[in-house]
Amino acid sequence: MVREVLGTESPRSLLVVAGATASGKGALARELALRLDGEIVSADSRKIYRGLDIGTAKPSVQDQAAIPHHLLDCCDPGARFSAAEFVHRADSVIADIVSRGRLPIVCGGTGLYIRSLLRGIIDTPPRDDAMRAELLEQEKQQAGFLHQRLSRLDPKSAARIPAGDSLRLVRALEVLALSGKALSDFHAEHGLAEERYRSFQLIPNWAPEILRKRVAERVERMLQAGWLAEVRRLRSEGASSALDVVGYKQLAAHLDGSMSLSEARDAITTAHWRYAKQQLTWFKGQNDMRWLPTPVNVDEVEAEVRQFLLEAGA
Repeated sequence: MVREVLGTESPRSLLVVAGATASGKGALARELALRLDGEIVSADSRKIYRGLDIGTAKPSVQDQAAIPHHLLDCCDPGARFSAAEFVHRADSVIADIVSRGRLPIVCGGTGLYIRSLLRGIIDTPPRDDAMRAELLEQEKQQAGFLHQRLSRLDPKSAARIPAGDSLRLVRALEVLALSGKALSDFHAEHGLAEERYRSFQLIPNWAPEILRKRVAERVERMLQAGWLAEVRRLRSEGASSALDVVGYKQLAAHLDGSMSLSEARDAITTAHWRYAKQQLTWFKGQNDMRWLPTPVNVDEVEAEVRQFLLEAGA
């Protein structure tokens, strides 16, 4: 069983800047880091991979030179990197940042990473690759199978997980099969866990039509920045597992001749917009999020963060 690792000392204070892809959370985190003497701890399940730079919107070399960034480029594409591994590494990084008198700013859109860091890892069974492969094959043969099955067996989890989110659907079914207990029950019990950190959590709150436009614009910027060349390089290096990541998969299909660049662009934009909606659904289910009016007034946010730090004694 995977278990949380809890510190024995009093909770440290940190800032969290979360949100959907293309919401501007990275730019906001960097601006606050400059103003508040902070360092950024990435909470992004794609930015951990080496070589996936343009397509994951990693901070530029210039940004990383100006502000220390942590938990980027942790492993090669395809390597397993669990939420438990993230928490272990993030705890160490945060302790180091605090020891130097600076503010840890956790920034990213992987909700599971952020929740696990703040509340600990839920004690659920480890993954079962054979079961996962079987469930995904059934979904391939019958679209909608996973969500329909979970709706019968664990309706609370099914109501929370979008029908197109195969990985989370598989995980919920896997947990139920291996433990005999619904994932929603694990979540309900874990909701009583003490917080591991004192946190102030921010999320830019764009209107859906504006966020969708921002997603499309960001995809175009990444293509203009050389994303296709990055995919070519990864293919030449034999990093085939990298090409399972959203965006990389579609550009690889273009290079294989199965879709035009325009079709790939449209498919990537659609996939990223779908992912953004899933992220927002996740964060709306979390407590204590400060949803920021947009465009964000950084001066006002800075004042709120300073007040939080003052009250927390940080």
